[in-house]
Amino acid sequence: MIPSRVRPRVRAGTRATAVACALLCLGQAAVTTATASPTGPARPSAPAVTRAGLDPALVAGRGADVAFDEQEAENARTDGTVIGPDRTPYTLPSEASGRKAVRLVPGQYVEFTLPRAANALTVRYSIPDAPGGGGITAPLDVSVDGRHRTTMALTSQYSWLYNQYPFTNDPGADLLHPDWWLAECACVPSATTPAPVFDKPFRPTHFYDEQRLKLGKTFRAGEKVRLTVPAGSRAAWTVIDLLDTELVAPPHVERGGIDVRLLGADPTGRRDAAPAIERAIALARRLDRPVYLPPGTFRVDRHIEVDDVTLVGAGNWHTVLKGRQVTLAEPAPDGSRHTGVGLYGKPASEGGSRDVHLRGFAIEGDVRERIDTDQVNAIGGAMSDSTIDGLHLHRTKVGLWFDGPLRNVKVTNNIITDQIADALNFHTGVTDSLVRNNFIRNTGDDGIALWSEKTADARNTVTRNTVQSPTLANGIAIYGGEDNTVSGNLVADPVREGSALHAGSRFGAQPFTGTLRFTDNTAVRAGTLDLNWKIGLGALWLYALDGSIDADVRVAGDHYLDSTHNAIMLVSEYGVKDRHGIPDVHFKDIRVDGTGNSVLSARTKGSATFENVDARNVGAVGVNNCGSFNFPATGSEFALTDLGGNDGGWLAPWLLPNTLTCDDRPPVVTPPEPTPWP
Repeated sequence: MIPSRVRPRVRAGTRATAVACALLCLGQAAVTTATASPTGPARPSAPAVTRAGLDPALVAGRGADVAFDEQEAENARTDGTVIGPDRTPYTLPSEASGRKAVRLVPGQYVEFTLPRAANALTVRYSIPDAPGGGGITAPLDVSVDGRHRTTMALTSQYSWLYNQYPFTNDPGADLLHPDWWLAECACVPSATTPAPVFDKPFRPTHFYDEQRLKLGKTFRAGEKVRLTVPAGSRAAWTVIDLLDTELVAPPHVERGGIDVRLLGADPTGRRDAAPAIERAIALARRLDRPVYLPPGTFRVDRHIEVDDVTLVGAGNWHTVLKGRQVTLAEPAPDGSRHTGVGLYGKPASEGGSRDVHLRGFAIEGDVRERIDTDQVNAIGGAMSDSTIDGLHLHRTKVGLWFDGPLRNVKVTNNIITDQIADALNFHTGVTDSLVRNNFIRNTGDDGIALWSEKTADARNTVTRNTVQSPTLANGIAIYGGEDNTVSGNLVADPVREGSALHAGSRFGAQPFTGTLRFTDNTAVRAGTLDLNWKIGLGALWLYALDGSIDADVRVAGDHYLDSTHNAIMLVSEYGVKDRHGIPDVHFKDIRVDGTGNSVLSARTKGSATFENVDARNVGAVGVNNCGSFNFPATGSEFALTDLGGNDGGWLAPWLLPNTLTCDDRPPVVTPPEPTPWP
């Protein structure tokens, strides 16, 4: 049976996804005692390029087409220690790409081989927090070809959150919500005698950060990039997750653009550039010309309003809008207590903005804690008939949070990393819009969400995006709406309270109507353990909580690889199980390679059809069918129809149409690594 979840009230600016969480906190053991292999001989240094920790051939044609090559540290040459694999929340391996990383102590290194020529790199890493929170800084030496050497200044100021939603930076904090039910004690602490005691820090999470580095010259394929923790480093350990290497093009020059330097913008980052950029925007609108943001770092510590204007940078490696978080003298009308760097359209209540085009620059924020009332997103407001292309969004609360109604916004070819909450959220009446070819890593909530609060999101397409390692919630989530499509995406390594692909009637969303499509997506190492229910989710998770999912749900061409528990789960909350269901789901041309439990877990009333659904390496029974937990003599309240071609023996005749095979918590059988399909 599935207990009710406690859901905090949603506040403006982002969605409250995290609720009562679970598993006894591992404290500092999260750092040091995750499964580790002893230091052994250094590994070969041949390049092992991966995508989401897999051989690229396994995910060909899915996810974002990016300019960089990803290499996992655990595949590189090192004298450090490989940690993982581990999918247990609150541990360093669980949040690492591929669920493994390399732990270095001062004096140790990890060495990669360039697969192609490169002049820039990105390091994803973790270092310890300060004992009282707030982070530390520590050096990492970078050498290429054994000669070229520079030092990166790593920081943990933007990582390390603790405790219950909406989390805190204080590792010594008591429970933020002692009146919430907690899985760790299966109780409400404030109503329990004697009161339970929890180790501190409680529920450490959001361990990783990443930094970019220009190398100053181009190095050839085959040359070695060595990352070394120098002796005397302040960090007792440094975990390296992966290295991205890239050949960055020369700076773009926008001919005919209004150069913001001519209006007084300082490209060194020492003086506030916001007024000069606003003057350039005003002039560009009068002259019907674009605004050009040349190479440099421009300090912007507040929102700049954009409407009917084009802003073009020299490329997101060359042009950076960088801001500090600023505490407001008094809260803004929307409840914000802080402001920071961001480009915002006009509010939808004022008609919104139109014809906004943002291209080719980076936005570097300064957000270190989650405050849901704060508008400290990189891109916000309402922008219709607009394009957001080729940006790098880093260390803000949400990369792009659009409050509609609005229509026809295209979000393409962006890199969004290290967000405190979502990477992108289409909130309230966003229609006829496109999210394509974006790369997302390390969000503190859903990677991509369509949230139909008050007004339905409709006719939107989310296609060919990569979402890696959301530390909370889902990779891609659809909350209500009409005729939306999720296609060709690659989603990997969700950690807790969510999965790779999700459709949920929840958070006060408008009902699902029309057709909801999940097509040709790949989910990797998903299907996590829900820590409150203590049951396994599916890599694809459909959840009828606030109402039935009455849309025509079509799932075709998806691949579910190495699912921790189930490939597919359809579920309703136990308290509404006899009122809400999922009646109309159709699965076709699906591949399932590895499940810890089942191909399908059904915990709701409804029905589904299956055609050409092939499965192998299934850990338990192919179908775990509990229906809506009334256990009638006639069989489960969830019916399955075999339309033929379902290979692998998982949909055996004895399971049809509605045999009860209910096992809440079958043992997990770890599947083998995914391999090419014959």
